[in-house]
This record gives sequence, C-alpha cells and structure tokens, in this order.
Amino acid sequence: MKKAILFTLILVLMLSGCAQDEKSPPNAEKVVDMIGRSVEVPEDVDRVVCIGPGALRLIVYLNAVDKVVGVESAEKDWSPYGRPYRLAHPELANLPIIGQGGPNPIPHPEEIIKVNPDIIFATYIDAEQADDLQQKTGVPVVVLSYGQLATFESEEIFASLKLAGKILDKEQRAEKVVGFIRNIISDLNSRTSDVPDDEKPTVYVGGVGYKGQQGIESTECNFPPFVVVNARNVVDEVKKPGHVFVDKEKLLEWDPEVIFIDENGLTLVKSDYEKNPEFYNSLNAFKSGNVYGILPFNYYTTNIGTALADAYYIGKVLYPDRFADINPEQKADEIFEFLVGGEVYEDMKKVYGGFVRMDEW
Repeated sequence: MKKAILFTLILVLMLSGCAQDEKSPPNAEKVVDMIGRSVEVPEDVDRVVCIGPGALRLIVYLNAVDKVVGVESAEKDWSPYGRPYRLAHPELANLPIIGQGGPNPIPHPEEIIKVNPDIIFATYIDAEQADDLQQKTGVPVVVLSYGQLATFESEEIFASLKLAGKILDKEQRAEKVVGFIRNIISDLNSRTSDVPDDEKPTVYVGGVGYKGQQGIESTECNFPPFVVVNARNVVDEVKKPGHVFVDKEKLLEWDPEVIFIDENGLTLVKSDYEKNPEFYNSLNAFKSGNVYGILPFNYYTTNIGTALADAYYIGKVLYPDRFADINPEQKADEIFEFLVGGEVYEDMKKVYGGFVRMDEW
C-alpha cells in the first residue's frame, strides 16, 4: 500500500513538472517590466489580455487590437464615450470577460486561462500581485505604467509603449506613437512659448473628475493641457501636485479671465449655477462669456489623445492668432485617427458637448 501511494506521488510530481514545462514560453526572452520584474516572454505573442486602468488603451495605440482575446468587465459595462479607444473599437465588448475592472482591478485567473493568452499586460498592480497572477495562470505578466496620473508627457508612458511594442513585434509602431505625441507637445509649446506673461489671460479649469464627477471647485495644479500651451493657471500658486479642491471664495479672489469646464462635471456645475447664480455671475469670465467646455480625458486613467485635443482647443481660445491654422474639431479627429484608429470626436461631442463657448447657462 505504501509503495502504491509513493508511486502515485512520484507520478503526480512528474506530471506537474511536465505541465510547468508546457507553460514555459517557447523561445523565451527576458524583459524587465516597468516595476523592475524580470519576466520571460514568448518570442511570438498572438494572444493578449489587459488588466488595470489604461492597459488596453496602450495596446490599442500599438494597433494590436487583433491580438486581444479577453477584456475586463469595465470595457463592456461602462459607457465608452469618455474612452476613445473603446469608441473606435466596439468589437472589444464582444470578447470574454477576464476580470473586474476599476481602480483596483480584480483579474479572474480561471477566466484568463480559458482564453489562453500568451501574455498578460497589467497596470497599477505591485510585484507581489503580478507574481501571484503569473503563478495562478501560468502566463507571463508584464506590468506597464502611465507614471504620474493625468499627464501625457511621461517617460514611463513612452517606455511602456516601447516595451509592449517589443513584445508584440510592434516596435516601429511604438516609435511612431511616441514620436507623434512628442511632436504634438513640441508644436503646442512652440506656438506659445514666446507669448509675454502680460499678454496671457489668467485661466482656470473646473469640474475636473476626481473619484467621480465633481463641480466647479474641483481643479488641478499644473493642468497638462494648460502646461503645454504655457497658460497662466491661477491654481498653480497653490503649489500642490495634481488635483485640488478650492473654496469658491478663493476662486472669486483669483477671478480668472477665462474658465474651462471639464464636461464630465458640467451637469454638476450647471446645477450649482441654478442654485447660486450670484456667485457665478460675480466672476468676470461668466459675465464676459469667456467660459468654454473641454472633453474629459481622465477616464480609466489618461486618454492621451483627448488631452492633446483639449490643448489645441485651449490654445485656440487663449491665443487665436497663434492657432489661426487650427480647426480644433478636425485636429481632434486627426489625433484620434492616428492613436486609436477612428474619428470619434463627433460621438464624444454628442454626449459631452465638445469644444464650445458656453454662452447660455
């Protein structure tokens, strides 16, 4: 009896070893992911899944949608209108669900195994979580990164694109995407870098999304579309990184000449206006009609194309002579077409409002 049990244990161990060998990537090569993990990946990758905010977006930028074999529930259940990559690729909603999306993604190892990916791309997970998922699925997990939230001029984004491009045999495309983003940033900056400070109107952006929809008090220091067109953001004097809430009294004190509203929060701003029109009409921007809508770009982390399109519209509003050759709506579709493979501005405009001066409240 003991010999039979021992023989069975040896057989199980031998079979387990064989299964592990079968899971080892053929012709594997080692890469170092964005959190410093050394990962063996197959030479040929034809099937991928993406876990976490923005992971799938980067793969779409690389023109590798055809390799995606499963998506998070968020890609099916959430409205696609704030995420151009989903608008351009409705077919992604037809793929099997391989996990729960959200700020703290919950991958489902058993569902990932069913779709048999060659690799898992992930964002916003740590090394322990990545190693655990890799162990449970037997599939290499490569962690990508967007760097600082709500920015698009990030070396981590560029490095992530190049890393994923190398793995997917999309290195040339990765270089083109990085070059495209850099060239746009350079163009925006060069148009405005020599504008004297005393000729720049003061600006403010309200309604910036932060863990959901927010009102006029929700804003951001070093707001990326402002930064690339060298705008005078009144909030920058707060000297805090990223998102901040400000008191209405402080906004009255700053009294910016031009106000932009993130249209994800527009409903809340309009509702607040109806309750307290005196406050809004005390602001010179509202009195003079210098209030404008911009498309939301923070939806499942940064939609880079939307942020760049916003920057062109903001530049056109603030320095019309410097952007005389730019039609912001056409420019938006040019950007979307290159990055996600579809002209989706009109779809977003129908839902959010698009690039518009808000003359009526």
